[in-house]
Amino acid sequence: MSRFIEIVEVGPRDGLQNEKLSLSVEEKLVLIRQLDAAGARRMEVVSFVNPNRVPQMAGAEEIMAALPADLEHSRIGLVLNMRGWERCVAAQCDEANVVVCASDGFGTANQGSTTRQQVDALAAIVERQAVEGGPPITATLSVAFGCPFDGEVSQDQVVAIVREIAALRVPEIAIADTIGVANPWTVRKRIEAVRAAAPDARLRLHFHDTRNTGLANAFASVEAGVDVLDASVGGLGGCPFAPNATGNIGTEDLVYMLERAGFETGYDLGALIAIGRSISERLGKAPASSLARAGGFPA
Repeated sequence: MSRFIEIVEVGPRDGLQNEKLSLSVEEKLVLIRQLDAAGARRMEVVSFVNPNRVPQMAGAEEIMAALPADLEHSRIGLVLNMRGWERCVAAQCDEANVVVCASDGFGTANQGSTTRQQVDALAAIVERQAVEGGPPITATLSVAFGCPFDGEVSQDQVVAIVREIAALRVPEIAIADTIGVANPWTVRKRIEAVRAAAPDARLRLHFHDTRNTGLANAFASVEAGVDVLDASVGGLGGCPFAPNATGNIGTEDLVYMLERAGFETGYDLGALIAIGRSISERLGKAPASSLARAGGFPA
């Protein structure tokens, strides 16, 4: 199995946004550079949200200004609205990841707008990019398996939104289990439904390990033909507007599982384990990833 699985590292953004301790710009840059050296080629490095709402994400422009242009790396900025898009363009991000929430309850809590308003905002951003230029746009559909406020999110609900996103010709769509409630069987069915609704889009999956199903869901995704997965070094992560939403699947855990089976990821597992341990120690917590605790095999 020499198939290549692209892992998008989201630790500097999703991994840090819910931590009590806010790292300095320089500390974030150290983490980003360490992950670069460990093999991260696509990385979500900043979020263009209001720092008054998410202070851990302050300093986005300073971070981007300190990262030199590099054709081998893609620095992704998270965007929630037109103001975020404008900041993302000005900061010269390589990609813009625009978030649409699958439920109104989470959309209102997370972004202060309904799903309808967020789809309309995405459409306006796509239109503006077509006229004025700017980085490539991807879209993430958050809480696509369940919402902490509205409960179950149906497949029909997800498919309807994906169809609208696909109609905008967004080239990559991520389906996110933001609060870690999915199971492998639902994941497989949802991938099939989303692929039928957006046959021309590349699919990416984003899992949290809140209920210990993250790696199983990643396995189901790969078995269903998905080649792009998000992960966060050390298993860090969580949303400040989703109660009890703990970390993403650990990058080192995902790399170990895939490479042990013969897949290629391009990451240095030993370096990832060291980074997971060091960033967790800096944040004053035990590593959430299993590999940060147990190490790889063979030793």
